[in-house]
Amino acid sequence: MKAIRLYILLLCSLLISHHYYAQQKVGLVLSGGGATGLAHIGVLKALEENNIPIDYITGTSAGALVGALYSAGYSPSEIEAYILSDDFQLMVAGKVRPNQHFLLREDDPNAELIGLSFSQDSILKKSLPTNFTSSALLDFEMMRNLGTISASYHNNFDSLFVPFRCVASDIAKKKSVIFKDGNLNAAVRASMTYPFYLRSIAIDNVLLFDGGLYNNFPADVMYESFDADYIIGSNVSYNADLPDDDDIISQLTNMLVSYSDFGLPCEEGIIIEPKPDVGTFNFANADVAIQAGYEATLLQIDSIKMQIERRVQQEDLVQRRHNFRSRFVPIMVSSITVKTDKGKLRHLARSVMKKKKPEILDEKMLSKRYFRLYAAPQIDFIYPTLALLEDSTYNLELTINKAKEFRLNVGGHFSSRPVNTGYIGLSYKTIGKVLTKTHLESYFGKFYGSGKAKFTLEVPAVYPISTSAYFVLNRWDYFRSFATFFEDVQPSFLVQNEMYSGIEMSHPLGNTLKSTFDARWYETEDAYYQSENFTNKDTTDITRVDGFSGSWAITQNSLNRRQFASSGHLFRFKARYNYGREHSLSGSTSAQPYDIWKYHSWINLSLDYQSFIVDKSFFHFGLHGQVVYNSQPLFANYTATLLSTSEFSLVPDAKTYFLPEYRSPQFVGGGINTIFTIKKKIDIRVDAYVYQPFIQITENDDGSQQFSELFKGGTYMASSSVIYHSFVGPLRVTVNYFPKQESPLAFQFSMGYVLFNDRAIR
Repeated sequence: MKAIRLYILLLCSLLISHHYYAQQKVGLVLSGGGATGLAHIGVLKALEENNIPIDYITGTSAGALVGALYSAGYSPSEIEAYILSDDFQLMVAGKVRPNQHFLLREDDPNAELIGLSFSQDSILKKSLPTNFTSSALLDFEMMRNLGTISASYHNNFDSLFVPFRCVASDIAKKKSVIFKDGNLNAAVRASMTYPFYLRSIAIDNVLLFDGGLYNNFPADVMYESFDADYIIGSNVSYNADLPDDDDIISQLTNMLVSYSDFGLPCEEGIIIEPKPDVGTFNFANADVAIQAGYEATLLQIDSIKMQIERRVQQEDLVQRRHNFRSRFVPIMVSSITVKTDKGKLRHLARSVMKKKKPEILDEKMLSKRYFRLYAAPQIDFIYPTLALLEDSTYNLELTINKAKEFRLNVGGHFSSRPVNTGYIGLSYKTIGKVLTKTHLESYFGKFYGSGKAKFTLEVPAVYPISTSAYFVLNRWDYFRSFATFFEDVQPSFLVQNEMYSGIEMSHPLGNTLKSTFDARWYETEDAYYQSENFTNKDTTDITRVDGFSGSWAITQNSLNRRQFASSGHLFRFKARYNYGREHSLSGSTSAQPYDIWKYHSWINLSLDYQSFIVDKSFFHFGLHGQVVYNSQPLFANYTATLLSTSEFSLVPDAKTYFLPEYRSPQFVGGGINTIFTIKKKIDIRVDAYVYQPFIQITENDDGSQQFSELFKGGTYMASSSVIYHSFVGPLRVTVNYFPKQESPLAFQFSMGYVLFNDRAIR
């Protein structure tokens, strides 16, 4: 009888134990850690492959991002594919996709290397940047991937595929903030706002930062928020070292960051500690972190299985995800609210949605217009959230911060050759019912000098029109030398001066495509010697031309850099009509004296094309070409005509030489760009071009000039460089090859961009 009672007691205990394990709820805690936190994806992957259930998730920073994606119904393989995608690499680098640039609102290319924005009411206090990485694409994609999910489930994190919590930091009150509801994208964005890396956002008027500042392993949040029977922790983080009296970084870190408890608040649990060999911001090696998390989990999977009897089959998970995501309401935006304390900014809603004509924006159209607005230089930051309306459309709420009114840019091109040029620019911007920008800039150096003033006005609209008035002075001073810093510089042999002013109107044909009409009045003056034998006592010949020029251009540009691009596309067609009066006056080296007045009119058609048809992370291959048709007549002498005609200079450094063999009124030229990216920012680049004139201008023995026979004078040019694309601009060692020069090879070391203001008519 006693044995029977013992057997019944044992059987009951087994039944109770089996029922307990069958109903056992499992919580997953994910630490912060930047790029190392992507190891959590590998942890999820290993747990799912072994049918381990996950009933609750809490996360901080990178753990909040990974946990939120899983809680929003994305599988580990989908999360892994997303993190390893080119789009994610663009996000963490602070860039946008090529088709999300808005060409109309981009500045004219200039030689800026660094810039500083400041306000008129606080030059120093508010001029230092609060972040070094733009979150434009990151914020939009998080709204698309997470904001729509939470809105579809009434912004209740307990209603997600897996109930979820994340942690951010309120630095004013020095405490953690736990999110259990609201906009999921905003909660996660706040949790991962690492100081100085991403710009902070405010939720309920509280400025929030990375949750890891005060709680980098929210196991306590799991214990207090959910009824988890067993907790699995994934931790890739650690507490900072104690402050050192001779280490300012350690002192600042300890001022900002509180020590986190990386233990579990209960005995029923296990901690997985992946050790990925990845830096905090090295997101390019995300695959290494994911694999480390996967392998670390497999090492402990047997222990986990012993503690958790309950299993979830893959087929059930797939069906549950399908059911969960079937209730997701896709993006269809029917209204827009601009959240700002500055009433003038509310007019910017017109840039995204038409004011008088009701419309509904799908995801593709919303993306196009959103990034058009973001491109406005008067805007510094936009944060988007979605609210689901009763008709199953969304209201888009935009928090907009205007840019500081002033921006100072400095830069230039600094070379071992005597073509060094400094650059300084100052802009002033206003925002309201109209957007305005006043820009002043100057290039200064022996070789090139320029001054420019430009005022631009734009009315915010879905299809904006930009109108500009400008005034430009240019001066080029060419040397008869390929000198490096090892050689003496020869005296200049020709100087070109230009002055022009005009009006320009541009309108978009797409985000990366625009049409531009331009009308300008110009005056050019070329001072030159017609002989190589001259002294400082000789006087130059002078040719002056003044008149009117009108042009129309269509431009498509998605190249990834102002110069030395390695991906994207460029297409530019320009038609120009010129009318001018020439006055040429002889100098002391002329064969015979002259004083000539002529009237000219001509057209110029040009087509530029560049496309990188192979664009891999380590290898890029592009095609680059130019076609020019110019009906320009002959000027007073050979040199005057040559100076005013078109030049072929697709190798950037060719613009710093006067190379007669690449100047003709009509020509075609093209070649290849081959780039090997040996490290993320280091390129080995080889550019090679063939140049073929249709007709050339030739000089006879008696000094007269004429047009040559067709297709004479073909040649080529090439350039080879090692380029380091630093945060301020390109540093390069270059060898250029111009075969018809006395010294065909030209070596130089350079920093900066070989960019100039537009020429008046040439």
